[in-house]
Amino acid sequence: MRMVDIITKKRDGGELSPEEIRFFIHGYVQGEIPDYQASALTMAIYFQDMTDREIAELTRAMIASGETVDLSPIAGVKVDKHSTGGVGDTTTLVLAPLVASVGVPVAKMSGRGLGFTGGTIDKLESIAGFHVELSTDQFIDRVNRNKIAVIGQTGDLVPADKKLYALRDVTGSVESIPLIASSIMSKKIAAGADAIVLEVTTGAGAFMKSEQDAIRLAETMVRIGRHVGRETIAVITDMSQPLGRAVGNALEVREAIDTLKGRGPADLTELVLTLGSRMVLLAGKAASAAEARRMLESSLESGQALVKFKQFVESQGGDPGVADRPDMLPQAKYRIDLPAKRTGVVARLVADKIGLAAMLLGAGRATKEGSVNFATGIVLNKKVGERVEAGESLLTIHSDRENVDEVRALLDQNIAIEEHAEKPKLIHSIITE
Repeated sequence: MRMVDIITKKRDGGELSPEEIRFFIHGYVQGEIPDYQASALTMAIYFQDMTDREIAELTRAMIASGETVDLSPIAGVKVDKHSTGGVGDTTTLVLAPLVASVGVPVAKMSGRGLGFTGGTIDKLESIAGFHVELSTDQFIDRVNRNKIAVIGQTGDLVPADKKLYALRDVTGSVESIPLIASSIMSKKIAAGADAIVLEVTTGAGAFMKSEQDAIRLAETMVRIGRHVGRETIAVITDMSQPLGRAVGNALEVREAIDTLKGRGPADLTELVLTLGSRMVLLAGKAASAAEARRMLESSLESGQALVKFKQFVESQGGDPGVADRPDMLPQAKYRIDLPAKRTGVVARLVADKIGLAAMLLGAGRATKEGSVNFATGIVLNKKVGERVEAGESLLTIHSDRENVDEVRALLDQNIAIEEHAEKPKLIHSIITE
């Protein structure tokens, strides 16, 4: 078998065999296939696409390139959640303890963020003492005892994805849906999930800018899950404006605590209940999504979800008192309001630009080697569809420096106030087939 023949076959629109796909992935990971040939194949895939069978085989080959996590010692159906990302992505901080509070095991591997704000681990580490360095035995023990634990991603999980993504990032083939889908699903499956709930975001702050592309990616990933024996559901959600009101690490933890107390932003609460009900359903804890949602709403109202959050934080070295005293979280030196220039209704809050403004304040990393400032970020006092008076605060900048002129200018350019504006629809569709 020769790599050049595989490249030519795909270039001409042919369907690659399982043996050809395995040959490519194995050879590339082992260093036997050079970058220039791998790049040629990924570009051929970008233009010629792949069949469902090819994408499933590619996912399997990528999983086989490294270690897999065995979660079988954990009792129950393990349902993982993955989001394609966005701005103000506080979801996991609320979702994990909420779902765990109704008896669904949440064994979560998360990463650190690169871009607008920190990842789930960065946000959790803004809680004093919280750590994710657990052995496999400790991880499994905590999930069996508490129904929840979060650890960092292991470096030995799907090495083919790490190598391929780095190549695609510098050769113009990142936006290939077969390659995106196999990248995401290989990591979720290798991490040991029995079932998977996917949040696929669309809009200015999302990777998939158009709803059409988001639906295609979601449908592709759902089909991959079925091909490899994992029940998979995808939820298409809006990311034209930031989710919730907080953008920043400690700020998002505070917002998550508020949400677990039943007084969080309406959109974040709705998203958590939508995703969580599907997780509970796939775990076999409810007969319908409506029943699962009622279980989660009851846990929020009774305070059970907040108790689970405290238990989770304490079990990983953090101070559970933060749930009652959020002021224990890191706080920025300055709070600077951005006033509305006119009276009207907020018509636009461009998500990725607001995320960029938060990163400029230190809330996110520009490079993998960078660090995050837990305290900094932005809190939106008004969102799209809400009325504002001239001079009233649109948002509050949390900064450790007094001069934020660059940030203010960026925000001014990406917020619009009109006479009328509708609130965007949060849940676009739910894909099960």
